[in-house]
Amino acid sequence: MRNSSFATVLLTAILVIGVVLGLMFGMPMYNVWQQEMRGKAEFSRAEQNRRIKVEEAKAEKESATFRAEAEIIRAEGVAKANKIIGGSLKDNKDYLTYLWIQALYDESNSVIYVPTEANLPILEATRMQK
Repeated sequence: MRNSSFATVLLTAILVIGVVLGLMFGMPMYNVWQQEMRGKAEFSRAEQNRRIKVEEAKAEKESATFRAEAEIIRAEGVAKANKIIGGSLKDNKDYLTYLWIQALYDESNSVIYVPTEANLPILEATRMQK
């Protein structure tokens, strides 16, 4: 019995020493591996964030392009409308006079300047000083 307990103690001591030596050499290697994995994870996260920013910038560029195209189309429509209106009013002095008279009847106008013979209004520069 005595030999078997000595063998057990010896085996336990060898096992403990082996575990301690294994931890002494294994922990630094594990720490290096853990840092490497952490670095790879951070790099992967940074790469994904960069891709997201690039995609957001592309979407913003595409949106700006569409807004610019819409503005050009709107400006072309306004230019065509102005050309049509200008052409219809070009030799139509009676209609312009009619529109002017209608504007005079509009009650929202509080100050009306009537043009003189040179089609220049007489401005009341001192009216507001009273």
